[in-house]
Amino acid sequence: MPQISERGKLMPSSPIRKLVPYAEEAKRKGVKVYHLNIGQPDIKTPVKAIEAVKNIDDKVIKYSHSAGNETYRRKLTNYYQNLDINIDHNDMIITTGGSEAISFALLSCLNPGDEIIIPEPFYANYNGFAVSAGVVVKPITAKIENNFALPSVNEFEKLITPKTKAIVICNPNNPTGYLYSKEELEELRDVVKKHDLYLISDEVYREFCYDGNKHFSAMNLEGIENNVILIDSVSKRYSACGVRIGVMITKNKEIISTAMKFAQARLCPPYLGQVLAEAAIDTTDEYFEEVYNEYIERRNFMVNALNKMEGVVCPMPKGAFYTVTKLPIDDSDKFCKWMLTDFTYKNQTVMLAPATGFYSTKGLGKNEVRVAYVLKIEDLKKAMEVLEQALEEYPGRTV
Repeated sequence: MPQISERGKLMPSSPIRKLVPYAEEAKRKGVKVYHLNIGQPDIKTPVKAIEAVKNIDDKVIKYSHSAGNETYRRKLTNYYQNLDINIDHNDMIITTGGSEAISFALLSCLNPGDEIIIPEPFYANYNGFAVSAGVVVKPITAKIENNFALPSVNEFEKLITPKTKAIVICNPNNPTGYLYSKEELEELRDVVKKHDLYLISDEVYREFCYDGNKHFSAMNLEGIENNVILIDSVSKRYSACGVRIGVMITKNKEIISTAMKFAQARLCPPYLGQVLAEAAIDTTDEYFEEVYNEYIERRNFMVNALNKMEGVVCPMPKGAFYTVTKLPIDDSDKFCKWMLTDFTYKNQTVMLAPATGFYSTKGLGKNEVRVAYVLKIEDLKKAMEVLEQALEEYPGRTV
């Protein structure tokens, strides 16, 4: 019998989705499952964006340019220039979601065996993208006791070897909700410049910064303009995860020309998704204000509810719509599965993401979960009630 590839064996399962079969079985049994495991907001996609797809008058859905529709790229340029990110439409390649943008960046800038440093916990699929590109992840651990702040420059320096080629960050951070400050990013800039590394900055949660905190883009770090690659997406900004439209942006022309080869190999990004994304740029400030206020209410309720539970530690997120929370449990993988297979409260249960999948260092995250506050407040209240009961009943409780 033919053998599966070594790369395929190394490819990790998604900690966000691997429990889906258990959730589906629970639903078949009539159990109400509150999904706090995945960043799928219940916020409505802007009406104008959906209408643009409904009202399309094209007689043929054609291939677009491999870099994406020029009309979309030019309009997207205006969006970034309004954020003081000075680029033009030739500095970007539209991708099939932010995921493809990250893959293009890794494939364009690193060779198999090269190393990237990523603060952990990090977006779990970075592991998968690295495996696909043959790249080695070197994690640098951020700690819950420090609210998952960026580790010190000295800690980064300890990990740098001749094989180190890039640092990857997510700001605001998925899964922790931490927002890196301008000062933290400038310290990182100095490391990047000193060792001539790439800095890949995933900024898909840019619009979700709370408590007066402002987002500072890595594109505005002076002195490393040709080292920075910006990853972005419409998925979270416009609550349009399913259209699969992202973008890779850099002022480094060699990276763009190299990434275009990969873009041409997959022909083009989704045409209808680009139509929706282009229209979404005209979304009003009122929409974002309403969304912002909704997430503030959800965040404040959920963090307070979690911290009232005995033995639970939940830092206050500064951005995005996630938090990594410490629970009084022996094993987050077992606990999350147990809630779907062996536990219900008032015929309800909660689906969470085990934090083990967001760490690259083995053994970390065993008593942590990622919680996404993406449901309306009424559902969050019920979910927190169910979770508190689950923690009381769980056989592997440690406190």
